[in-house]
Order: sequence, then structure tokens, then C-alpha cells
Amino acid sequence: MEGRKLRWGVVGIGIALSVVLCALTPYNNVRLQNSPLAGGHFPLGSFAVLLLFAVLYNPVARKIRPTAVLAAHELLLVWAMVTVSTGIAYTGLFRTFLINITTPAWLTATGHPAGKALLELLPDGLFPKDTETVQLLYRGLEGGRNLAWHEVLSRIPWSFWVAPLSLWGVFIACVYAAFLGLTGIFSHQWIENEKMNFPLLRVPMEIGEESEKGALGRYLTRKTFLIGFSIPLLLHLLNGLHTYYPQVPQIPVLFLAQPYIPREGLLSGFTKVKIYLYPAFIGFAYLTSKQVSFSLWFFFLLGGLLPGLLQLVGWKLPSAAMGTTFGPVLARVEEMQMIGAFAVFFFFIVWLARYHLKDVVVGFVGRNGAGEEPPKSLLHPRTAMILFLGGGLGAVSWMVSFGMDPVPAVLFLGVCFMLHLVTARLICQGGLPYFTLTAAPSDGFLSMTATKTIAPLTLALALVMQKVAFVDVRESLMPSLFHASKAAEGLRTRRRFLFGILAAIVLGVVVSGAAMLVMSYQYGVTMLPDDWAVETSRRVHEGVAQLLRYPEEPKKWSMVFAGVGAAVMALLVFGYRRFLWWPLHPIGYLTTYSSALRILWFSFLVGWVCNTLVLRYGGVKSFKELRRLFIGLIVGDMVMAVAWLIVGLFMPISYHVLPL
Repeated sequence: MEGRKLRWGVVGIGIALSVVLCALTPYNNVRLQNSPLAGGHFPLGSFAVLLLFAVLYNPVARKIRPTAVLAAHELLLVWAMVTVSTGIAYTGLFRTFLINITTPAWLTATGHPAGKALLELLPDGLFPKDTETVQLLYRGLEGGRNLAWHEVLSRIPWSFWVAPLSLWGVFIACVYAAFLGLTGIFSHQWIENEKMNFPLLRVPMEIGEESEKGALGRYLTRKTFLIGFSIPLLLHLLNGLHTYYPQVPQIPVLFLAQPYIPREGLLSGFTKVKIYLYPAFIGFAYLTSKQVSFSLWFFFLLGGLLPGLLQLVGWKLPSAAMGTTFGPVLARVEEMQMIGAFAVFFFFIVWLARYHLKDVVVGFVGRNGAGEEPPKSLLHPRTAMILFLGGGLGAVSWMVSFGMDPVPAVLFLGVCFMLHLVTARLICQGGLPYFTLTAAPSDGFLSMTATKTIAPLTLALALVMQKVAFVDVRESLMPSLFHASKAAEGLRTRRRFLFGILAAIVLGVVVSGAAMLVMSYQYGVTMLPDDWAVETSRRVHEGVAQLLRYPEEPKKWSMVFAGVGAAVMALLVFGYRRFLWWPLHPIGYLTTYSSALRILWFSFLVGWVCNTLVLRYGGVKSFKELRRLFIGLIVGDMVMAVAWLIVGLFMPISYHVLPL
């Protein structure tokens, strides 16, 4: 792909598809509860578009007009644009955004004691405070279900929304600019210097390359691929039919450990363990390096042993020892290990990149050293630095302008960027199609600080802002940007690729915001079947009110376990860098308590076993040949997901191929 051009027409195709899918994503994912078009970091919508052009369009174009065939890098651009934009349309931003900024007024309207206090504290421009207008959003327009989308669009009280959407839009633009800058700064290091594996990109890249060569048909009819493809085909054909016709037998893909695990004793931490068996996840595990895939399931099981070990020694700390927390799945004080572990791993990432970062800084300050544009980066390093510094300073200025104290604003934003960089590394190197944080950025601060020392507005705005842009990482932007950088590797026209990504981001925000507003006014937020979005936003605001009313002191045990996490990660990093035989990769420890591993752990165990056995007894040649089988598992799962998604558009219920 070195030195190849990218046609503007392909950018236009990506823009058109991004607009259409962003408009459809809220309705499909939320209203219909269908298989998500955007779900995780290997989204269904992007894969469907890739197959459409690689399998259907390119063979026809090759016969009619060969110059119209989309090359591999052009297919990857369309894939990247749709991935970036549709992620914004769902959990990446807009799934909870409108609910988050209107919750104070909604709580006030429903008589919740926290509502009035929050409404008086939070800035007027950022948070809609007219309770009657907010109630209209939550209850929906009268007769809204019978209105066409353009009629709903014309009835939205836009004057009410101009100020909050514009002001939050400035903040989101600054954060996304900083994300893009961080990606530009580190992508050359990860892609070229560290030769990092990108398992989630392996399938799109292979399909694109085979399609460009005109060999995709032969690839898809290879025996090994067909064996892999047929497994999810049969599995989801039966299970999907069972959803609509219960008399059709089904093949279970979920097994509960609870009946076989005692509630007391060493194994008590495994009573809630679930065993999911999904072909696509096994395929991703096979494509991931052995050390990483082993570490992911190993640390999950090791983490499950800890509660039993503590119980055996008679040491049981109540969850109240953590105080008020905002982590998505933070449940026990020992899970605070992740605070220290993430911090140490971030410094490890920076240490690995120290020479590269020095070149970037020297080039930025002195216009030398990094003068030549690296071939493995989507952005020139100087541009990346400008975006990161400009976006970061812009976000801090925005926070301070609305009343936050400058020092907490800088520290909090720095931690948020740190967590997202580490998360991007986890997803891109670990091949994780789905990942969630255990602890929120604020949890580390709250564990070490007496909350009465933090100004009320600073505390409240930081926690709400965290929910808006930083804590829900299932479709976070930065991993998609790193994947896009890898996809653009070696292109001569990287500016066009970059323009396509920027256009997808901007259109993703605008179109997704409008689509979510239309759907909310048409049906009413409380009438939509997405309790998760409402409940998680409400809990954030209730947590803020709790801290304001009952300030908390530093939590000793939270700090102790954060220190334990830092020490364990330091040991893992030392062993990983020092000893060639070291079997554990540090990123496995970071996923120990993530809800994602509750779904992925067994599939990664199976994938690791297959990877290990093939390499040991068949060698590299057999590994490469059997890779098609595991790619077949991924493609089969995704094809069936697309098929049942289409069925779900016309049926009252839908069958979900993947548990995302």
C-alpha cells in the first residue's frame, strides 16, 4: 500500500454511509433493541459495509469498469469512517448524552430531593433547567409515534437546545481534538517502533487485500475457511429460528457456573461466573498473540480467586469501604487495584516511547529532529502536538469558564486522557472487541481526597463531564482512531484519509445528535427500552448529590489496594521487559475485573489453546493455514448477525448473535 493514492469519491462514499448509519443507529439499537449497528470495537455496521463492497460491488465493478474497483486501503477507509461515526451515535457519546444533561431538571420535575440542589448548582447554559420542556423530552410529543421524522424534527423546541448543545459541542470538539492529537503522537511508536499487533484489523485488512486482487472468491471457498464459517452459520441458524419458532431446537452458548460452585470457600468468587461460547471471540483470540490471550483469561480467573482467599483468612471488607464510586462495574474494594495498575502501565507506555516522544517534542519546538513525516502516522507529529495541546487547553479553559477550579480541572482531564490512552492500547493490542473500565477516572481522586476540600461546582461538573465523554468506553473514539492510523499505513494521500475521518467525526456528532433528539421526542425517553442509559445517568447525579450532602474522607483500603495494583503492575512490567521466558503480559492484569472479560474469558481460553497447539505441533505454516478457519469463525458470526439484524427490522423481537 506504499505510496498509493486515495480517490475523493471513496471519501464521499464513506461520508454518505456514515450519515445514513448514524441516522439509523439510535432507532435500531435503542428503539428496536436490535443487534447493534455500533456495538464494541468490531461494529456490525462497519463489517456489513465492508462485505457489501468487497463481496458484491468489487466483483461486478471488475467486470464492468475495472477502474471503479475499490482498493484495499479504500475499503479500509470506508470501514474506519463508519466505525468512528456510528460509535459516536451510540455508547460512545449520544446514548446517554441528552439524558445526562437533563437529569437534574427531570429529577426536579419528579420530586427527587437531589434535583433542586443540582439544578441550582450547575451552570445555566450547560444544563436545561425548564422542567416542563425537559418533561416533554422524557414523555414524548403528543401523538409523536404517528408523526414522520421530519414532522418531529420541526416540532422540537430548538431555541431551548441551542445553548446547551453549542456549549457542550465546544467541549466535545476540544476532547476529540486532543484524542486525535494523542493518536497522532503515539501511532508511529505503536505501529512502526513496537510493531504492535492489531488483531481486530486483521479480518478487514485480509478481506480488503483479497478483494483488491480479485481473489476473494477463492479465499472464501477454501476448505479451512468454509469449515470455520459453517460453525457459526449452523449455530445461529438454529438459535435464531428458535427465537421465532420455539419448537426448533437450540444450541446453548451460555453456561452458568453457579450450580457447581460453592458459595463459601476458595472458589466462592466464581459463583457468578458465566461461560459464553461465541465463535467470533475465539477467532479474535487466535489472532491475538499467545502471551496476550493467555494473560487475559489467566488474570480473570486469578481475580476470581481473590475473594475466596480473603474469605479463607477471615478478611472481608464491605463495599462501603470504597465510599461513593462512579466506576461502571466497581463492586468490591479489592477492585481498586486497577487505579494503581492503570497509572503504572501508562508510565510504561510513555517510557517505551521516550525516544520517539523526544523526537516529537524537539520537532515541535525546534522544527528539526522530526521534520520528516513518519510513514506510519496519520498525522504529522507537529500537527498532532498542536491538536493535543490545543484540545487539552481548550477543554481546561472551557471547564474553568464554567466555574471549575483550574488545578483540579487540569489533573482530572489529564487522568481522563491517561485512561483513554491505556484503554486504546488494551483494545488495539489485545484484540478486545468489547471492553469496559472497572473504575472511573474520578474514583482515584475520591479515594485519596476529602471531598469537602473540593469546591461543590468543581466536583459536580467533573463527575457529570466524566459520564458525558470519558467513562463509557465500549465504543470510545481513540481505539478507532488508532485502527484508522494503521489502516492508512504508507498511504501517499494520508490527508484525504484524515479528511474522511474528520468528516465522519463531525457528521457523527451532528447527525447522531439530531437522530437521538428526534427519537426521544417521538417516543419519549422513559418509553424507550433503554433502562441502562437512564439508570446510569441518574446514579451519577444521585452520587454527586450524596457527596455534596455527606462529604467523605479519604478511603484507607481503597488507597491500599490501589498501591497493591501499582506494585503488581510494576512487577509485571519488569518481568515482561527483563525476561524472554516471562509468560504474562501486563495488559491482562488491567482487564481482571472488567465486565468485558466476564463475556470474553472462556472464548479467549479456547482461542489460546488452539493457537498454542497449532504452533507447537504444526508450526508457523499450519498456523497461517488454519488462520483462515478462525477468520471464518469471525466472518460467519458477523454474517449471521447482519442477517438476523435485517430480520429484526421487520419482527417484534430480534435475535442477538453477539452479547454486546
